[in-house]
Amino acid sequence: MRSQLFEKAQESAYRGMHLQNRKMLKVGLEGEFLARQGSMVAYQGDVDFSYQGSGSVGRFFKKALTGEGLPLMRVSGRGDVFLAHEAWDVHLIDLENESLTVNGANVLAFESGLDWDIGQVKGAGMVAGGLFNTVFTGSGRVAVVCHGSPVLLNVDQPTFVDTQAVVAWSSTLSTSVRSTFKAGAIIGRGSGEAFQLALGGQGFVLVQASEGVQAAQQQS
Repeated sequence: MRSQLFEKAQESAYRGMHLQNRKMLKVGLEGEFLARQGSMVAYQGDVDFSYQGSGSVGRFFKKALTGEGLPLMRVSGRGDVFLAHEAWDVHLIDLENESLTVNGANVLAFESGLDWDIGQVKGAGMVAGGLFNTVFTGSGRVAVVCHGSPVLLNVDQPTFVDTQAVVAWSSTLSTSVRSTFKAGAIIGRGSGEAFQLALGGQGFVLVQASEGVQAAQQQS
């Protein structure tokens, strides 16, 4: 029996996180890592899945107060684990004693050696969508998912991104929320782009080609 499908089924010698294809993450597991709850689509070997709480009192209260949703599971054992999220594109980012801020909705998995915490964009109230995000610090690999093919923008001048389209950005950047809300929006004459994430300094921002889950819900 022959098919291009079988070419993808060859056993990989790689350990750790790597792309099985652009829609799926494969983790050659020898130890443990953290992943979004419900993201496992298949696994082989001796693998255990357990609930991962906030991990600290500070994160617990931040999640309780902000509603920031990063539901995690701890994956441990030995084998191969396959992860995906609604067929979104998967991208890997390696941190080398650095810090990265990621929208919680775009986190797929990360190595357990990374420190993580919940941060808030200055001036981002509930009207602007909250903008509570996950900040990763240290050395290790993070897998993020994007709805559609993303664009990576170098930030070396004032940059503005739709608050629902932003995926991740350099934690060294200064951030705030810019409002372009006008009175006409109350009677249906707004642009539909009332709030943007304003970024300044030197770094990068990753932007997906969609407004993600919120946009999909509005269309249904």
